[in-house]
Parts: sequence; C-alpha cells; structure tokens
Amino acid sequence: MNEIKNRGWSVTMAGLGINLALGILYTWSIFKQAIKESVMAKDGVFDWDIASLNDPYAVCCLMFTVAMVFAGRIQDKLSPRVTAVIGGLLTGAGLIVISQSNALSAWILGFGVLTGLGLGFGYASATPPAIKWFPASKTGMIAGIVVAGFGLASVYIAPLANFLIAKFGLSQSMLIFGVAFMAVVCILSMFLVNPPQGYVPANAASTNKGAVAPPPPVNYYPMQMLKTAAFYKLWVMYFIGAGAALIIIGGVAGMAKKSMGDLAWVVVALMAVGNAGGRIVAGVVSDKIGRTRTLLITMSLQSAVIFSLLFIGESEAILLMAAATMVGFNYGTNLSLFPSATKDYFGLKNFGINYGLVFSAWGIAGFIFPRVSQMIVASTGSPQTAYIMCSVLLLVSALMSLMTKAPEESTQRPSIWGQFKEQLAFARAQPVDVYMGARHI
Repeated sequence: MNEIKNRGWSVTMAGLGINLALGILYTWSIFKQAIKESVMAKDGVFDWDIASLNDPYAVCCLMFTVAMVFAGRIQDKLSPRVTAVIGGLLTGAGLIVISQSNALSAWILGFGVLTGLGLGFGYASATPPAIKWFPASKTGMIAGIVVAGFGLASVYIAPLANFLIAKFGLSQSMLIFGVAFMAVVCILSMFLVNPPQGYVPANAASTNKGAVAPPPPVNYYPMQMLKTAAFYKLWVMYFIGAGAALIIIGGVAGMAKKSMGDLAWVVVALMAVGNAGGRIVAGVVSDKIGRTRTLLITMSLQSAVIFSLLFIGESEAILLMAAATMVGFNYGTNLSLFPSATKDYFGLKNFGINYGLVFSAWGIAGFIFPRVSQMIVASTGSPQTAYIMCSVLLLVSALMSLMTKAPEESTQRPSIWGQFKEQLAFARAQPVDVYMGARHI
C-alpha cells in the first residue's frame, strides 16, 4: 500500500512539472507586447494588423480544447505517457516554427495550431492519472496541485522571456523555449501511470460531512453525459469564467507597460501566483463546502474585480497589481473546480474524455473572448466595454451555479452496449480457465 501511495504522489509531482513547462500560454501578453511594439514602430519585423494581435493566442486556445477531447480518450484507453510525449513534441515543434518566421500565418500555425495541440495533449495527460490515485475527499486538492503548475509557470517564464528577448530577440527566444520544453515534458512523461484496474484508494470511504458527493454508482459514457442538463450548465459557467479572465491575461502586460515600463512582467508573474494559488485554494475549499458553492463565491468576486478595472488608472501600479493578482486567483479556481465537478458528477472511468468535452468551453471561450476584446479595443480605443460585458456575464454564471447539481441517479444507467463492454472486461479479468469456460457457456 505504501508503494501505491508513493506512486500517486510521484504522478502528481510529474504532472505539476509538465504543467510548469506548458504554462507558456499565460505568458502570451509578453510576446504580444514585443510584437505590438514592432508593429507600432513600423520597423518591418512584424507587419501585422493591430486587430490581429490576439489571433495566434485565440487559435491556440481553440486547438488546446480540440486536443483535450482526443487526448482524454487516448489517456483513458492507452496511457498518459503517450499523450504527454505527443504534447511535448507538438509544443516544442510549434515554438520552433515561430522562431523561423515573423509572419502572422506562421505564428497562427506554430503557436496557434501546433503549440495549442501540444498544450492540450500535455495538459490532458497530467490531471486524470493523478486524481485516480486518491480518494474522492482529495479530488479538489490533487487537481489543484497538478494544474497549479500551469498557472504558476509565468512566475519564471515571464522574467526569463524578458531576459531572452532583450538578449537574443523574440525569434531566438522561441527556439530556446521550444527545445527546452520538448525535452522537459518528454522526460517527465515517464513518471505518469494510471493505477491498476480495480485499484481502490486508501480511505476512499471517508467524506467531509457530505460536502462532496460520493462517486456515482455508474460511470457516465460521453454520450450519456451529453444528455444531462448538468453538463451544459457546467459548460456555460466554464465558458464565461474562463473567457472573462483570458482577455485580461492576454493583455495584462500591455496594461502594466505604461505605469511600470520594463517591470511589466512583474504583473504577469503576480497574476501567475494568483492563478496557481486559486487552483489549490479552490480545490481544498471545494472539498469541504462543495464545488457549486465555491463557484458562486469565485464568480461573484471575479465580476467585482473586473468591474473595478474601470476605475483603476494607468498610473496606479499598486492597484493594477492587486487587481491582476485577484483576476488570476479567481480564474485559477476554474481549472480545479470544473475537473473536480466532472469527476463528482460523471464518474472516473471515462474522466479523460468527459473532462475534455467540458473543457471545450475553455477553448471556445479562449477563441471568442480575446478576439472580441481586441476588436472592441481597436474600435473604441478602450477595453471598458469588454470589462462591463464580462462583469455582467460573470454574475449570470454565479446565479447559474445555484441551479447546478449532479444528475439524477436514474440517468446514470449505462447503455446496453456499455453494459456488454463492462461484462466482457470483467470476464477477461478472470483467471484463464474461468474466462474460457465463460466463453463456451
């Protein structure tokens, strides 16, 4: 039992390390600012339309979620190691591609498509195997720890990116990141493993005074999950919670540049600290009081914080840093609450693909919200309209959390095909003589 417990924590730490490498997505505002300065200076290095600055980032978010669905299936059926290696290779390849060209099309292909797909495969490989080693009472905490790496990555990537860009230029910096992350993710993937079939975590029966529902007696198949109202409520809340914050994350360096100059990366790093902290805190708290109650608190708070940006001036660096940290914190809560809720509501057996479908809300939000925000800024010269829109939508999401609960037990019955597959898997797990006898009955 000690050996199994140790394997669970090694998987968790490997997942944390992989996400620390893949979190380069949240440093986009640093790269975007460098590109924007080139465009505004008309130096001929980056000849992009100003309204297209967020396009690689938006495509990256969309490809991220597309990959999550397929990667989740591969992770469930084959191995998290396979998905992690694919993720590392694609992420590195995408960054290497953009190191060779400054064209918008190359950045959409490299950062948007390849790196986006790589992030999705890598991210899908980390959380599912980790939470499978632990009881339901620790789902939020373990999910929070693993995904904290993705949020925390900007703490080191942001200053490192600034240093590398100043010393080698943006293209060479992308080449360095590409090679390094490819190697790190592929090495750490060797530590990822699912628990053996039939494994039951220690203390699996313990609960926290009923705050978190016990695992459902029947695991949902994807098509069954898609027939429940709970799935669509989770999806819409995720879409709003992620999208509202992603427009801030994608432009925070530019917001801070005017008041902090070359120290604008500090705001990015503080947002990353908040992002990572929110994932862990929300995971632990939701294990105690429940996922939807935690969502009500965080969505309401995020609405207030984003609305406060309307009153923070460009020169008020301290207030901007505080607001950015809180935006990161509230955003981070989504990345632990929604995978935990997916496991609670729909079971663990098909968690990889089921969460991939729930996670599609994040990717579509990442594609739509930053693009709409950039169009608003290009049209009005100010992001204030976007802030008001996000605040209102977050309040709607908070109210929706009050109406969200696990599906009724009657909808959890597996299909006939699902029952047949489960029975066949059980028969094959028996000793050879029993299995062969069953075949000839």
